[in-house]
Amino acid sequence: MKQIAVFGASGCGRGVMPLVRAQWSKVLDPYELVFVDDHPPASRLNGHAVLTYAAWLQRPASSRHMCLAIANSRVREALVQRCAAAGVQFFEVRASNVVQMDEVYVGEGAILCPFVTLTSNIRIGRQFHANLYSYVEHDCVIGDYVTFAPGVKCNGNIHIEDHAYIGTGAIIKQGKPGEPLVIGRGAVVGMGAVVTKSVPAGATLVGNPARPLTR
Repeated sequence: MKQIAVFGASGCGRGVMPLVRAQWSKVLDPYELVFVDDHPPASRLNGHAVLTYAAWLQRPASSRHMCLAIANSRVREALVQRCAAAGVQFFEVRASNVVQMDEVYVGEGAILCPFVTLTSNIRIGRQFHANLYSYVEHDCVIGDYVTFAPGVKCNGNIHIEDHAYIGTGAIIKQGKPGEPLVIGRGAVVGMGAVVTKSVPAGATLVGNPARPLTR
């Protein structure tokens, strides 16, 4: 029997589980679908068992498959290493109404929530999260472990480097061919921010137009 798991039993994981359930219901091979969490909040949630990672690994399995429903990108990266060492395979979660057009590459382990749109000539790295109603327009390059909260508007000719986090409702202005707008590695774009210029690595921007956060 295949062992299928959503890692994370918090809000993100519980939001992703119905998509995973619908996706795996089309598979003819026998399987078991559970939540995995290092600190299980309950023994069962939304009709599925909640197991620690160690307990899940002890279950008999012909193969193991995991999606990482963890918003924190650094934690996602650490979990990839941990799971890969145990031979766990990662699968993409994709809502049935996701729109994907021409020449789009999406790396391993993505979660594409309902109403996400990917237009044309886009390259996306590993373990990408695109939450509800987000879009990526033409000629964008997105790195590994990038997270989009709901309603992100990523317009054309934008490069987003690894581990960047883009907050709910943020708008990123379109770049130019050969001169993309760049969101640097590990940058955070706040909720509702309107980004009109490139963002340095590690910076946090808020507001309209977006400016560095001062404390």
